[in-house]
Amino acid sequence: MAQHTHQATGHERIETSNLLMIVLILIVIAVGGMVEIIPLFFQRSTTQPVPGLKPYEPLQLVGRDIYLREGCYNCHSQMIRPLHAETLRYGHYSEAGEFVYDHPFQWGSKRTGPDLHRVGGKYSDEWHRLHLSGPRDLVPESNMPAYPWLESAAIDPATVPPRLKAMQRLGVPYSDAEIAASAEAVRGKTEMDAIVAYLQSLGRHVK
Repeated sequence: MAQHTHQATGHERIETSNLLMIVLILIVIAVGGMVEIIPLFFQRSTTQPVPGLKPYEPLQLVGRDIYLREGCYNCHSQMIRPLHAETLRYGHYSEAGEFVYDHPFQWGSKRTGPDLHRVGGKYSDEWHRLHLSGPRDLVPESNMPAYPWLESAAIDPATVPPRLKAMQRLGVPYSDAEIAASAEAVRGKTEMDAIVAYLQSLGRHVK
């Protein structure tokens, strides 16, 4: 009796071949990702700064680097979604044009602590200093660690011009004169001064 062998064709062939299925899935993901992401590079609303937005001043940029170094983004987001509950608590929702000078973005991953995108001007400099040195002195229920060493850690002025130069290469419009003057702008300042300056700069361009 003759035996007939079944040849898989079409969709059945895809479902029975692990390698072919993986390759096709990767192609679909790649094409879908490009369709979603590439247009954003050409939309003015995502590439142009909001009115009044300026690059970080040297002291603010150093503060941002300290924010990164200390892992503040692990507990604090900087992305207010356009939901009533969020805008009621934190303020106006975040806009893409506010982040064009951020490399990388500080949107964060979770909210163990509150969102910080509109924290600029909400508290005084002294409040931030006290809060960073001893969070539970101001907010008894806080589980935020203290950062008292920032008050005594001096900024090395020589490290600042390279920071601005790196941002300039990424497209932030720092002039050569601003880069040359940046070391003097932070002379005598501490890391506490820097991170407070950074926090006070956040989210002040959209009301």
